[in-house]
Amino acid sequence: MRTIAEINEKITNKRAIVWTVEELKKRVTEIGVTKVAKEVDVITTGTFEPMESSGVIINLGHTDPPIKIRRCWLDGVPAYSGFGAVDLYLGASCAAETTDGEEIRERGGGHVIEELIAGKSVQLRALGQVTDCYPRATFETSITSETINQFYLFNPRNLYQNFIIGVNGGDRLLHTYLGPLQPHLGNAVYSNPGAISPLMNDPDLQLIGIGTKIFLGGGIGYVAWEGTQHFPLQKRLANRTPIGPSATLALIGDAKQMDTRWVRGCYFKSSGPSLMLGVGVPLPVLDETVIERCAVQDQDLVAPIVDFSIPRRVRPTFGLVSYAQLKSGKIPIEGKAVRVAPLASFFLSRQVAQELKQWIQSGTFTLTEPVAPIPMDRVFLPQNRWTDF
Repeated sequence: MRTIAEINEKITNKRAIVWTVEELKKRVTEIGVTKVAKEVDVITTGTFEPMESSGVIINLGHTDPPIKIRRCWLDGVPAYSGFGAVDLYLGASCAAETTDGEEIRERGGGHVIEELIAGKSVQLRALGQVTDCYPRATFETSITSETINQFYLFNPRNLYQNFIIGVNGGDRLLHTYLGPLQPHLGNAVYSNPGAISPLMNDPDLQLIGIGTKIFLGGGIGYVAWEGTQHFPLQKRLANRTPIGPSATLALIGDAKQMDTRWVRGCYFKSSGPSLMLGVGVPLPVLDETVIERCAVQDQDLVAPIVDFSIPRRVRPTFGLVSYAQLKSGKIPIEGKAVRVAPLASFFLSRQVAQELKQWIQSGTFTLTEPVAPIPMDRVFLPQNRWTDF
């Protein structure tokens, strides 16, 4: 048995034993759970994948005379301005617009976020609501991360615990948020990196909670809340891992600390912009149970094959396949071997876990005690009542 305080003392004194989750899994196969639990103090996990439910809070600072911004564009991408006078929220998946209001889907909020993190200049155009306190009606300028007060990622939904595999059983090419899906089951695409993914190694979120310190985009971040569409009541295997989309987390972190190696704008053809994001989560080894959960292998994890040719919320599936099958490059669907590719970068996911390991080993990153658990009893509420206009 260990406590986080005891582990932090070892980290501070540079005596902590830290392994990536892949190193941990290998050692378990060699010497078993009990011996491994006595050796290691912290396990690092990581992922680098599209996380479209992401964005940044920006505070510009007041102009002279002041402006109360009510419409705003950053390099042509609309930013939400319906709260503080010069507070903005820029969503990663919001598409740029021409001056005539026509969407330019190839560029969006994710690209602007990457450019600000890189230190580049971004053009701002704002329209204000004229009041006695805020007499200015318009404002145009260029900004960088150094010329604004606050610039931090606040992501409503990141780190899906599991996700789906997209296929297309129809007769025409589909452009989806997973990328292009060829007709007649011509290909399959999946997103989650499987056994190295952070939440797959803490399936019941017993180690991760509100206030957990993490690696976020190359800087330090925190778990802020449960994520949107958080659905921990998803059906689970005996090893407690879910069979489909399940738990999610809301994350927050100072974008001024971040690095474009780990935060990159991207675009899915005919679907829209998004954000590729690197996230790493440290798991403290408090007892043997932590090792047992982290020993899970790709063959022990499954995801559902979902047919995107049916344009409904609940789509038909072709059953479950393991992540070991997915990573082999082909999966069987109705007697056919279908080629499959990941959206997540396994190389960069491993690099996230490795870099977080180095931070902990150097004593620059200590662990935090969660201030509250993530709820594990949330139901998923769809919209079943609507009126067509």
